[in-house]
Amino acid sequence: MSNTEYIIYITFTLAFIILLFLVAIAAIILILFQKSNSDGIQGITGSSETFFGKNKGRSIESKLKKWTWICLIVMAVLAIVVYIVQVIAP
Repeated sequence: MSNTEYIIYITFTLAFIILLFLVAIAAIILILFQKSNSDGIQGITGSSETFFGKNKGRSIESKLKKWTWICLIVMAVLAIVVYIVQVIAP
């Protein structure tokens, strides 16, 4: 491997690892913003919600779930690309 090819290889690998790191941080933040599916303490107290109270944040929750899935798919693809580059290049 020549010096120029090595520099391109290192630059490509580093760029994808940094991108993978940023997507992972975005996925973590999106997951932390989502509401829990379990009732927890509310299930014990027997509090009931109205129809409007339940569906109030549905659009925001669905968008968070959609973007979480997008981030996780992008993260998986980037991880596979980094792996393939590591196996093929040396």
